[in-house]
Amino acid sequence: MELRTEHLDIPEGCNVIFGQTHFIKTVEDLYEIMVGSVPNAKFGIAFSEASGHCLVRGEGNDENLKEVAMKNAMKIGAGHTSSF
Repeated sequence: MELRTEHLDIPEGCNVIFGQTHFIKTVEDLYEIMVGSVPNAKFGIAFSEASGHCLVRGEGNDENLKEVAMKNAMKIGAGHTSSF
């Protein structure tokens, strides 16, 4: 096993939530939760798949934050994780 330290890009004033999950639909679920509970919040969400092509899926209402979340997810490189 190889352990590495990665620097994550976190824009000024942003909060980060990192979690582990099993379902691809989590990205859409988190999107609906954010829009429903904090309608004016700007956010980006990324989900790392752990099987198949191991894609990183992204969602959000701010393209820059979505891109940052996806890039950070790629750096972390752990399947079944979500961050926003």
